Amino acid sequence: MRQLGNGLNEAGNFEDALSVKEAELAMHRRLGASEEEMLVLLNNLACTYVQVGRCEESLSMYREVFSGRRQLDGEEDRETLLAASNYTNALAKLSGGPRLGGLALSRQLHRAREAKALSRKLIPVARRVLGQSDEITLRMRTTYARAIYEDSTTSLDDLREAVNTLKDTARIAQRVFGGTHPLTDEFEQYFTSAAVALFARERGDEVTFS
Repeated sequence: MRQLGNGLNEAGNFEDALSVKEAELAMHRRLGASEEEMLVLLNNLACTYVQVGRCEESLSMYREVFSGRRQLDGEEDRETLLAASNYTNALAKLSGGPRLGGLALSRQLHRAREAKALSRKLIPVARRVLGQSDEITLRMRTTYARAIYEDSTTSLDDLREAVNTLKDTARIAQRVFGGTHPLTDEFEQYFTSAAVALFARERGDEVTFS
């Protein structure tokens, strides 16, 4: 069943892959699979939820995976830090975009602040355990900076910090992975977006991220 789901996923048939992965998760629950196995299945399913645009459900699953990893492996394990990176990235995605009104805006801001707080707590752990140049460390630093620059309530000083962080992660990725690596390109795009946001804020303009 897992091979079928992965094959459908690789072929771009995300809706069919989702149905297979949901059935696989339900089957393993009935069979009493180990906590490790369930966390792997939940993480895979969360990724597929993202691919079909069901980001709220993916966020809930990434949260569950992170909580489970922290209990199973401890906060300093690589798998826990990877789960934290996935969760904060999902938070940052849902806190970005056009600003909504009322409760939706409050939810966006809450998620941005949660992403920043968790990243701020775990980035030093990732640096110590994995190293400054590890992909997970770089992703966590990038997510932290994104949560800052996509938050319209952030201070100008914090926005400058975000730009400097993204400049540094892009520089490290360039050195470690090379200029043509997708991760380097991704970080450079985030750096450009943050620099544009900083320029606009310094001029008193408003920038909306989509």
